[in-house]
Amino acid sequence: MTATLLRTAADLHARARTGRRAVVMTMGALHEGHATLIRAARRIAGPDGEVVVTVFVNPLQFGAGEDLDRYPRTLDADVELAGMSGADAVFAPSVDEVYPGGEPQVRVGAGPMGERLEGAARPGHFDGMLTVVAKLLHLTRPDVALYGQKDAQQLALIRRMVRDLNFGIEIVGVPTVREEDGLALSSRNRYLSPAERRTALALSQALFAGRDRHAAQEALRARAREVPATRERAEALSAIGESRAAADAHAVATTAGGPAAIRAAARLVLDEAARLDPPLRMDYLALVDPSDFTEIGDDFTGEAVLAVAARVGATRLIDNIPLTFGNLGAAS
Repeated sequence: MTATLLRTAADLHARARTGRRAVVMTMGALHEGHATLIRAARRIAGPDGEVVVTVFVNPLQFGAGEDLDRYPRTLDADVELAGMSGADAVFAPSVDEVYPGGEPQVRVGAGPMGERLEGAARPGHFDGMLTVVAKLLHLTRPDVALYGQKDAQQLALIRRMVRDLNFGIEIVGVPTVREEDGLALSSRNRYLSPAERRTALALSQALFAGRDRHAAQEALRARAREVPATRERAEALSAIGESRAAADAHAVATTAGGPAAIRAAARLVLDEAARLDPPLRMDYLALVDPSDFTEIGDDFTGEAVLAVAARVGATRLIDNIPLTFGNLGAAS
């Protein structure tokens, strides 16, 4: 399948529409993670619908000293990959097309959620991101838009904007795509030297350590609910703890478990990576409620996100995994 390259909103609006239009927004330098999003969009749009991939490196979401100038731009390859993955069109507007007359004076504000974690590390980033997403949603006029869960805070803010401002567009999150060794796919991975890439594996390894600790805790708590409060209960807890090396049955059964233990398991991996050559320099590790990206407490139940951001050399990377707490189930 060959995707049509479009440079202006007028060209995009001139296309005949029959079924649903699904949009995948990117900054280019497409990889298998983007291809997964496009294939998901193709399934949602169906054979009678249309898939549009946007390619636009948005200057508003890059702060001072960030990598706007060196961000990879590979449009020819992007158009080819998009078409092979099921896109009908690639909308790659210029900066002047998106921001006629210069930077917009009226922008979308991300609010308190946009000031946490990534927002604290990159002031103004989410205001710029939401502004361009709002503009691209208006320019592309989709029925549904798909975004990767790797950028969990971005996805949460887009969902909030669409809901709070009544955009009337369905937002779909697509799970993170990883390399075989666990590293989350990112356009910035190409900046990593072989040694830096080995260090960068600590991000996913830390998340997996937290996930394993969480799974052990949930299993122990489920077993504790089933077994009466007798000597048999203590023996059952110990047996489960012995069968799962990641879990300490006594700690999980008391106050040493919970979110604090999950954070501690992940932080141990990150602390070890800080001593590597080259070292990993952590920006944050957080276990948050995805509705507002505040840290969860010990009594939290429901969906949560374990998120990490760090630098390896000159490259900043982010990653996260979803976890489920309480009666809703075990680790996702």
